[in-house]
Amino acid sequence: MRLQLISDLHLETEDFQPEPATGAEALVLAGDVDSGWHGLRRFAGWPVPVLFVPGNHEYDGRDFDAARAGLHILAAELGFVMLDDGVHLMRDAQGRRVRFVGSTRWCDFDLFGPSQRERALRAGSYFQRVMNSSRHGRPFDAPAVREQALRCRAWLAETLAAPEQGPDWEATVVITHFGPSLRSADPRYGGQPGTASFCNNDEDLMPRARLWLHGHLHCRHDYRLHGCHVVCNARGHSQRGEALNYDGQRCVEVFAT
Repeated sequence: MRLQLISDLHLETEDFQPEPATGAEALVLAGDVDSGWHGLRRFAGWPVPVLFVPGNHEYDGRDFDAARAGLHILAAELGFVMLDDGVHLMRDAQGRRVRFVGSTRWCDFDLFGPSQRERALRAGSYFQRVMNSSRHGRPFDAPAVREQALRCRAWLAETLAAPEQGPDWEATVVITHFGPSLRSADPRYGGQPGTASFCNNDEDLMPRARLWLHGHLHCRHDYRLHGCHVVCNARGHSQRGEALNYDGQRCVEVFAT
């Protein structure tokens, strides 16, 4: 199965016109498409199924639960498969069945271990103030993000407890917005505490998936770890040089040898 992968277009400020990739059997939108949601409509009527995992910026300036419900409604209207702690099965052109497991995942701030959690939470508080979201009438701050991230992590672990190949599928593809390993860190920032706002340590889950697609980091990655192929094709901000040489036609093969 051939998947076109796009994320972090930030169409609320960026000028980018996405186009379908030749030969793609599905489009994966791995989050941060448009904080205002309007840019999501550019993918309505896409010629292949669209699998959408929301990013953190899809929640900007909103109540978390209201935004989550609104995104589900909009995704249904646009004909997307929204994977918000959800599973979707598809067959490719050869009849092979693929299980897609999707979650925003959020960040639990444990990328560098529990001993560094408080430093990571302090660094992450900046990003949450910029996000300016709320939940239950309170700021959706770094500790609240961690709570949600742990729920996502528990759901992922339980869902991936089934074999990578199961009775109803030949391969498992995980889609998250947040990166699953320090290997996905932006090389500009590397081991800084703030990197824990972008990546999690989900390496123990990798052997349970053939392919892991993510966004959030405004750089591109393609590596293999613990038997899993990890790919990020995030565009980022052009004014910061992040979009230089961006390939919006990038495709990834699920059953690549």
